Amino acid sequence: MSAFVQSLHEIFERLGRIETRRMFGGHGVWHEGRMIALVARDTLYLKADAESGPHFDKLNLPPFTYERQGKAMPMSYRQAPADLFEDREEAALWGRRAYEAALRSGQPPKNKTPAAKKKAASKTPAKKAAVKKTRKAVPR
Repeated sequence: MSAFVQSLHEIFERLGRIETRRMFGGHGVWHEGRMIALVARDTLYLKADAESGPHFDKLNLPPFTYERQGKAMPMSYRQAPADLFEDREEAALWGRRAYEAALRSGQPPKNKTPAAKKKAASKTPAKKAAVKKTRKAVPR
């Protein structure tokens, strides 16, 4: 994990706990089970939608774009403003916007952390022990 990705825990400390996971040659950034950002080539992109888009547009922040079959494919993640890295309150504000966009996306939360997997595995019902039935004596 790069030093940049590790620094995000401190940057978003006022938002709350975040998790980072390696994915697609970069990293995903998760908050409360929702992916709120991605990191590609040490650049942070925050989840955006129609409601939060104007905040990014005002600062001319471009979307994360990848190439597929020679075509540019923009995603619903926009480059984070530089001020976010210098001001924890600003980071919390942008983090909340990204989290709210993730909530509005309709995607269910994902808990793929090792602790969540272990907890889910422990909820698997155990097989019940066979109960030996005895007959009642019938009076004659």
